[in-house]
Amino acid sequence: MTPPAAVCLGESMAALLPDRPGPLERAESFHPGFGGPESDVACTLAALGVPAAWISRVGADGFGRQLVRRIAAHGVDTSAVGYDESRPTGLYLKETGSGQEHPYDLGAGRTRLHYYRRGSAASAMGPELLAEPAAAALLAAAPLIHLTGVTPALSDSCHRLVRTLLAVPDKLVSFDLNWRPALWAGRDRQALRFLMNASGIVLLGADEAREVLGTDDPAALRKLLPRPTVLVLKDEAHRATSIARDGSTVCEPALRVAPVEPTGAGGAFAAGYLAGTLRNLTEPQRLRLGHLAAAAALTTRGELGELPPAALIERLLAADEAGWAATTVDGAGFHPAAVG
Repeated sequence: MTPPAAVCLGESMAALLPDRPGPLERAESFHPGFGGPESDVACTLAALGVPAAWISRVGADGFGRQLVRRIAAHGVDTSAVGYDESRPTGLYLKETGSGQEHPYDLGAGRTRLHYYRRGSAASAMGPELLAEPAAAALLAAAPLIHLTGVTPALSDSCHRLVRTLLAVPDKLVSFDLNWRPALWAGRDRQALRFLMNASGIVLLGADEAREVLGTDDPAALRKLLPRPTVLVLKDEAHRATSIARDGSTVCEPALRVAPVEPTGAGGAFAAGYLAGTLRNLTEPQRLRLGHLAAAAALTTRGELGELPPAALIERLLAADEAGWAATTVDGAGFHPAAVG
């Protein structure tokens, strides 16, 4: 297999997806899936033509074997994924609102994930993982390591693992805040500031920045996080702004999207931006590629979106401001209009 350009490390969980929207008690059957911010990034990088690997642990059970097989089917190198004989694969159920009359309906377009991950195989990962031959080989080959704020919240050993990876020399480390309040309950959230400040690329939503760091002001964020090469601040459906070390900013508006489901957009944006970084695109094009990947995720049911053809991606990356602004995205795909 081609050596990876990016290694993504973190937990992916098996998913049970109901056969219909609405409260879970109305579901008649469930079909299997998988999800995790790091494996989602790896899959989207692979879809964008970037060789990617995913490192993790799963249980030696059917859920674990299936999700590893499904991730590998997206072209991701899973050779360093280990199977734990004593701990299970994490599991979550997805619930989607139907908008119909029911006391427990979430409401049309809203989604809730129900997690069953305590004591999972991935939560037992620690720094010793990095000495395993398969993981060591992948990490040595890849110029980029991608992490999120989920992993250090899983356990103390996972936190030590992330800190160890941040100290690996001569690697570009990207860190997506991916704020999960429930996971950080009882833990020192200020640890996230240290982890972000030790990274090369930091991605975070404006709402996450306000909650974790107390501000979403670009200049204030740069004072709090002076070391990363770039901060990428995502303002939901409006815009994304990159903030360089000297405080200079580049801003790109998001595409106009009619969302089908919100799950997975953050990881998709990260993958698009990182793919642009590895391809040495200009900063506006990196942000645009993030927006394109996020739009694909927003208009697809499930974690992973269907990206537009490569020729259309290149066309949109090269579009003038008017052509970019005129492009719309919905469940039927991407609709460029008068792209310049």
